[in-house]
Amino acid sequence: MEARWSPEQIAGRLVSEKLSLVRVCAETIYRFIYSKEDYQLGLYHYLPEARRKRRPLRSRKPRDGAFPASHRISQRPDFIGNRSRFGHWEGDLIIFERPFGHANVTSLVERKSRYTVLIKNPSRHSRPIMDKIVRAFSRLPAFARQSFTFDRGTEFAAFRALEDGIGARSWFCDPSAPWQKGAVENANKRIRRFLPPNTDLSQMSQATLNQVARILNDQPRKCLGYRTPAEAFMAHLQEEA
Repeated sequence: MEARWSPEQIAGRLVSEKLSLVRVCAETIYRFIYSKEDYQLGLYHYLPEARRKRRPLRSRKPRDGAFPASHRISQRPDFIGNRSRFGHWEGDLIIFERPFGHANVTSLVERKSRYTVLIKNPSRHSRPIMDKIVRAFSRLPAFARQSFTFDRGTEFAAFRALEDGIGARSWFCDPSAPWQKGAVENANKRIRRFLPPNTDLSQMSQATLNQVARILNDQPRKCLGYRTPAEAFMAHLQEEA
C-alpha cells in the first residue's frame, strides 16, 4: 500500500507470482482497509481516491449491458497490447476528495509514446466526459486516435460517442483488472504528485492541467530510450503522416 499499489494490483500480483498460499482478492483487501478493527491504520490514504469512507457497493458496480462482449479487452488486437502500432490510448478518471465537489480529471495516455493528455470535467456523467475527449482529439489525425482502452466504470458507458465523433474504437478491461491498462495507471501515479486527492479543482483551470501534462511529457523516459513522450509522439506523427 505504501508503494501506492491499488488493491487490484496487489491481488493480481499475488496471483501472477504465486506469492500467497491463500487467494486474496481485491475486495478482501478493501474490506480490511475499511474494517472497524483496522481503519485506524489509515491505509485508505494510500488508495488512489483516498476516501475516508467507502462508497456503497451499488455505486461502484457498472451497469449490466453497458459494455458488450465485442468490446472486451480479450477481443482487442494483439498489436495494441504489444505497442507495435501508434495511436492507441488508455483512459482513466482521477477522482478527488468529496468536499471539493464532483469535478474530476480524465487522464489519457498513448500506449507507444506514453504521451499524456489531461481533461477537466465538472461531473462524472459519461456523455459530457466522452464529448470532451472527442473535442480534444478531433484535432489529431485519425491514425493518432484509433482506439481507447478503459475500465468498466459507468463514466465510460457512453463510449459510442467516440466511435460516432472521431471513429475511435473502445475496449474495456476485465472487472477489477486495472493492470490491463497499466500505462495510464502508471501515469496517474506521476499525475498525483501534482494533483493529490485533496486538490480543489474549482481553483484549477484547464490551462493549468495542460501545464501539468506538458511537464510529464517533457520528462525523459527510460522505456523510450530517454526520449521524452513529447518527442516520441511528434516523431510518430511525422513518420505516419
